[in-house]
Amino acid sequence: MGRPNVGKSTLLNAILGEKIAITTSKPQTTRNTIRGIYTDMDKDDGLQMVFIDTPGIHKPRNKLGEFMTDAAIGTFREVDAIIFIVDSPIDKGPGDRYILDLLRDIDTPKILVINKIDQMQPDEFEGIYKTYDEMDMFEAVFGTSALEGTHVQELIDCVSGYMEEGPMYFPEDQVTEDPVRFIASEIIREKILLYMEDEIPHGVAVEIEEFSEEDRLTRISACIYCERKTHKGMIIGKGGRKLKGIGKSAREELEALLGTKVFLQTWVKVKENWRDSDIALSNFGYRQQ
Repeated sequence: MGRPNVGKSTLLNAILGEKIAITTSKPQTTRNTIRGIYTDMDKDDGLQMVFIDTPGIHKPRNKLGEFMTDAAIGTFREVDAIIFIVDSPIDKGPGDRYILDLLRDIDTPKILVINKIDQMQPDEFEGIYKTYDEMDMFEAVFGTSALEGTHVQELIDCVSGYMEEGPMYFPEDQVTEDPVRFIASEIIREKILLYMEDEIPHGVAVEIEEFSEEDRLTRISACIYCERKTHKGMIIGKGGRKLKGIGKSAREELEALLGTKVFLQTWVKVKENWRDSDIALSNFGYRQQ
């Protein structure tokens, strides 16, 4: 858990050695809690841990933001350990202090990860480390580069020490319990985030209308929703070029993920103010049914 854009999803992918959570440089890329399954059968009698990648905790500006923050906070008491991720000094903004206040009264073991150390000078890292270490809130403090995989294995070993012994719930080759339809919609949304300007991404949702698997072909129909007519034109682009680029990039990643040819169709529709609509949020998977 942590503020938006501190590298939570990148760290989850690094732990699993496989991409299951979309990542971009834009804040609030993750909207749902995503579960990643880590399994190491060479470890003693076998080790399996389920990691929960939460949306970035931030001050909500609409009902979608409220859902994202509630989803993150709701995991606090459901887990065996909490990994709190930061990437800058605490005085850079109020976000980390807000999360610390939430964590202070929780008895769950807490591990601090100072991420993006590949972008820090040694004295900056030392300052961040000292500030948090002196709080006496964390069982361990790690410096990592999720992007480069630095100290990720050491973090895994540390976290495993706080797990309670129990049965193996998932097959050893399963890396997520999220349905493929959900992952497909997230991949398409990731490509939109990468292709579009800053004012559009947070007003975009993707709904999979058809997902059918044949022997060597997967057919996917997806509807991209945005909040304004002007945004629809920007997503489609002149002569449909931008939408074609989004579709091609998503299709290539889906083919690598699914191991089949993918026939992907995309449409763009306008649904004004959907981020403040309970019905729309539920339809797009951001509300409990």
